[in-house]
Amino acid sequence: MKAEAVRGDSLETQSRCLYPEIAMTRLRCGPRGFCAFFNHLPFLCVLYLVCSPLASAAGRVECAAIPSKLLGRAVKYCALLPPGYDADPSRRFPVVYYLHGLGDNEQSLLNTGGWNIVESLQERKRIGEFILVTPEAGRGFYVNSRDGRRPYEDFFIREFVPIIEKRYRARAARASRALMGVSMGGYGALHYAFQYPQMFGVVAVHMAALFEKLPGGLKDPAALGDRFGFLGDVFGRPFDMAMWERNSPLTLARQLAPAAAPRIYFDCGNQDEYSFDSGATALHDILQSRKVAHEYHIYPGNHSPRYLSEHIAASLEFVSMAVAASGRSK
Repeated sequence: MKAEAVRGDSLETQSRCLYPEIAMTRLRCGPRGFCAFFNHLPFLCVLYLVCSPLASAAGRVECAAIPSKLLGRAVKYCALLPPGYDADPSRRFPVVYYLHGLGDNEQSLLNTGGWNIVESLQERKRIGEFILVTPEAGRGFYVNSRDGRRPYEDFFIREFVPIIEKRYRARAARASRALMGVSMGGYGALHYAFQYPQMFGVVAVHMAALFEKLPGGLKDPAALGDRFGFLGDVFGRPFDMAMWERNSPLTLARQLAPAAAPRIYFDCGNQDEYSFDSGATALHDILQSRKVAHEYHIYPGNHSPRYLSEHIAASLEFVSMAVAASGRSK
């Protein structure tokens, strides 16, 4: 069903403090909370930690890399570990894989202040504790490239997930494993959730890159210009329409059995510049026709960080509720 927009925790609001010009500065956090600002002296980091929710929380971030035989390179990631991770070394946690959007990277939640929102929601008991992992994916739409040079999907399913769940105390079970994503990452999260429903128990996305109808002229290599050139890098030049259709979450949704489906949440702005709201509505129609339970919203807003900041709390709460029972220590 459609719903009116309800303003959630804003990234800007969560990051504001006595030194707003510092609080909004992008940061990197490495193992055990070490951080350094991109364009400021290191001592400013101390001021940030004094006024940020990060200062009072016991959670931490580890940013590292996983060597991939399939990709032939190391893939960076950041793992956001909840306060209870170090407090109880015997406890295992649900794991949420957050897939970033086009032009972003594994530090997406850190650079935007998203982790502040996570910790604030945890402190207020609006969400439970889970491990949140963001891998670097470039511009590859989280699928295997047509030319075979970048088998990212194979890497994610066969290498990344198993290694992460051995490296950290994750509860390696479908009911405890979730996907989140934004824009290109929303496409990837839905693709994985629908392609591998036996692996993932819940998926929640914002502004997912769902084209109800692809931009005209993509069959012509010349049409793959500045705006949609990245699609050719993944799906071929000339554009392989059959490959696109096979991988599309809309196609996979038509094959999704209600009994096997994960829990599903998705939303989009009604003024999305890429018409992803039409794609979201198309997905809603498909799932509804197949009697697959899901939560769907079209809110006022466009394709922007502000839209994400206003609604990410809702998806975090949806995911947390879905994995809550499996997140208890055994």
